[in-house]
Amino acid sequence: AFPRRSALGDRDREGIEDDLRVSAAGREMAIFSRLAAAAGRGTRRLSSMRETLNNFGQQMPSGDGGGGGSVVTTLGGLAALGFLGYNSVFTVQGGERAVLWSRLTGVKEHVYGEGMHPRVPLVEYPVHFDVRTRPRNVQSLTGSKDLQMVNITLRVLSKPSIADLAFIYKRLGHDYDDRVLPSIVNEVTKAVVACYNASELLTKREQVSQEIRNRLVRRSADFRIVLEDVSITHLSFSAEYTAAVEAKQVAQQEAERARYIVEKALQEKKSIIVKAQGEAKAAELVGKAIQQNPGFIKLRKIETAKEIADTVSRSQNRVYLSSDSLLINLLGNEELADDTAPPAKKSSSFFGSK
Repeated sequence: AFPRRSALGDRDREGIEDDLRVSAAGREMAIFSRLAAAAGRGTRRLSSMRETLNNFGQQMPSGDGGGGGSVVTTLGGLAALGFLGYNSVFTVQGGERAVLWSRLTGVKEHVYGEGMHPRVPLVEYPVHFDVRTRPRNVQSLTGSKDLQMVNITLRVLSKPSIADLAFIYKRLGHDYDDRVLPSIVNEVTKAVVACYNASELLTKREQVSQEIRNRLVRRSADFRIVLEDVSITHLSFSAEYTAAVEAKQVAQQEAERARYIVEKALQEKKSIIVKAQGEAKAAELVGKAIQQNPGFIKLRKIETAKEIADTVSRSQNRVYLSSDSLLINLLGNEELADDTAPPAKKSSSFFGSK
């Protein structure tokens, strides 16, 4: 404790005040240098560091304080130089681009590529953007030209325009795709699907996808977004329409089957007519042959008898039949009567016996 002011002279009081000022200045510089050196170690040791600096300041010798002040100044200068050097550059990682925001002029138009770049400490701050292609699925429920509800899903591959990153940051921000893509994709999809019937959406799917892509590319260019690919991944209709399509297909199959049956009946009818005409023609030819040559009947009898005899000879049964029944009596009674030989008795043939 210092002596009371009433017990000291004016000169002593002035000396004590000078000592207090010098010691206070030294303590402040020491605290600053220690805090600058321990800034990267975290806030958990700030309280213990503060106590150490206070003890160090109290233990410093009183007087003009020239030696201690120079050390503190040197440490403070080194810490400030290191801080400024560390914050005077920034790094852009692979697949990223960056723009600078300045406290004085705002967002700068220049776009920085991958690598290390300089900046003004405490004045300029880098804003990083991921410029890789990102996929996004957008689902839309819309109506076709014939008023059928269609559930369509598009897969969009997008990325920001690298030359316009400053525009995107000032107007849209980092979540530019969430702000823009759902709205424009739904708008364009509804406009294109409304130009086609439900059946055309299936038969002309590639054409529909190409038209949606062309319109989306032009629409997204207003927001400085690049679309690399747009494709239809899912296309479905309402349950009622699907059932109606299935019923239509079943009816068409039944109609085709009935048409086939009718054509089959017509072909059978034609074949019967052709067969009857052939038989009639054959009968006519046979009649003409008989008129022109009576021996034609005998020739047919001989052929028929040969067939019957061959069939009976190969049978394992024993058959007793007359020659007339088997057509074996090829000459007949009239030929036998005209013959000069004595008449032969009517006999029966036995087939099948050994």
